[in-house]
Amino acid sequence: MTVTRTPRPGVATVEFAVVSSAALLFVIGLIVGALGVFRYQEVARLAREGARYASVRGDSYANATGRPAATPDDVHQQAILPNAVILDPSKLTSAVTWDPDKRVGATVTVRVSYVWIPETIFPPVTMSCSAAQQVSY
Repeated sequence: MTVTRTPRPGVATVEFAVVSSAALLFVIGLIVGALGVFRYQEVARLAREGARYASVRGDSYANATGRPAATPDDVHQQAILPNAVILDPSKLTSAVTWDPDKRVGATVTVRVSYVWIPETIFPPVTMSCSAAQQVSY
């Protein structure tokens, strides 16, 4: 017994359209997700840089050099903004706190926040990261 197949023109085209659109959606989602992870890593690095900068510019630094100890604005302008590689500076904020003060042994905490608007239809995401370090100078 012989089985004859009837020709089905266009089936491969339809299958390709379905599979390629799903694959394209997956690739775009992967790229947008990777950009988000990269930006979050950048925010975390900036928080660490800010904490490092503030930890070596405490009261001992002011007494030894005659320059003032770091302020939250100094940390933002001197440590965070110059190191922001891919982030939009207008969407970048920071907060710095010293507990209990700026003396050696105290703790400085820097919190950096960034509002990221993904490259696709997703809503804006606020990324925040904080870093704490002991004041050493």
